[in-house]
Amino acid sequence: MIRFRTKVMLAERNMTQKELADATGIRPPTISAICTGAARHIPVDVLDKVCACLNCQPGDLFEYVNVFGQSENVSGQQE
Repeated sequence: MIRFRTKVMLAERNMTQKELADATGIRPPTISAICTGAARHIPVDVLDKVCACLNCQPGDLFEYVNVFGQSENVSGQQE
């Protein structure tokens, strides 16, 4: 599962979602969807604006969480 870290990145910078929206020109509902993990796709230009504003890499905004456990791979088979 992919976990969004945008809220963490904002908190580390003492920045609100509204401030991010204002600074990037991205609509507040889009910023909210990214922050809550509700976004199903994120256009590259949006990702570029967020990374430029937060001075980070795209990989800083997301993390992979293994919900299958360490002994199983993605297909659910034992390793």
